[in-house]
Amino acid sequence: MRDGAAPPEGGGERRAPVSPAVRRLVGRVPVLLVIGGLAFGMAAPPGCTAAPFFAAAPPVAAPLSSLRTTALTALAATFGEIWTVVYRGAAPSRGAAVTEVVLVLAVSLLALALHRVVRAGGHPAAVQEAAAAQRAVLPTPPARLAGFAVAARYRGARAASGTGGDLYAVQDTPHGVRLIVGDVRGKGLPAVASAMTVLGAFREAADQEASLEAVAERLERALERERERGEGPDRSEDFATALLAELPAGEPSVLRVLNRGHPAPLLLAPDGGLRELLPAEPGLPLGMSAVGGRTGRPDETFFPAGALLLCFTDGVSAARDLFGRSYHPPGRLRGGRFPGPDVLLDTLVEDVTRHTGGEPADDLALLAVQRPMGE
Repeated sequence: MRDGAAPPEGGGERRAPVSPAVRRLVGRVPVLLVIGGLAFGMAAPPGCTAAPFFAAAPPVAAPLSSLRTTALTALAATFGEIWTVVYRGAAPSRGAAVTEVVLVLAVSLLALALHRVVRAGGHPAAVQEAAAAQRAVLPTPPARLAGFAVAARYRGARAASGTGGDLYAVQDTPHGVRLIVGDVRGKGLPAVASAMTVLGAFREAADQEASLEAVAERLERALERERERGEGPDRSEDFATALLAELPAGEPSVLRVLNRGHPAPLLLAPDGGLRELLPAEPGLPLGMSAVGGRTGRPDETFFPAGALLLCFTDGVSAARDLFGRSYHPPGRLRGGRFPGPDVLLDTLVEDVTRHTGGEPADDLALLAVQRPMGE
């Protein structure tokens, strides 16, 4: 849920963010170059060399790929060149063979250095400021709350276009443990400001309101006030997807979920079973109820002892790999057995990172709650 890039302020020239589609397209080129080098080395006569294919792959990977992907590309190119030259006898002499291998190795090392330079200069001050503000409004929740085990994670995007208003909060209230995970439309400091508005309203409403519907109405009104105070044409379109959940006081086996346009949470059983808690009556995102009036209603489900409730923003479900395939949390986590929420979230973040080949293109916010065994 990110809008287009804002024009740069001031007179300094600023690079436009690379779109995910372009990133994926360019990300395939190093693989094709290595494969092309192997094919050329096998098919070409002994006097020809495949070194240009292998030497080109690491520098292409360096600017847009993660360090891990760049290093793997460099290794594949170097070993591909060694295999082609030494074992296929593609070079006219031993000296030429060594020269070609050294050339590819040197270019690979330069590509790794290029990656570090690009990453070091790729986060302008405005992005760093927004990311720091985002972390400041998302404090680490207590490890235990009203008997439930709790864990949360936030990971910022790798590019300016991804830094935005992901949010989460969990607190013990007179009505039970209540939590929110959401994503405000927009990016940068304006999105973080709107996220702060939603979180501030939630902390008050969660204590005071008797139902999740009433909590959502309070959040909606807070966003409307923020929109009225805001400046610029885009502020009239501010909205936020949100997932509100409640574990009623004295009823640890009951889970209520109100979904306002957000990715559905997952309920993971201790035996590896998994359910996607899709809403029976989904509501529109906060700030959009005036469009169609669909505010949704809470769904109530059984929360078994030892089970884990996993909530996340669309930075997880929309994460894409090199070939543009989206990450599918239910398919990746089904069958897994996780002793606690920290292990679950660490596993998920690591798996998303592996899927994307590095830092995410969008923010990730995750919150997990586990009902203890024996309750």
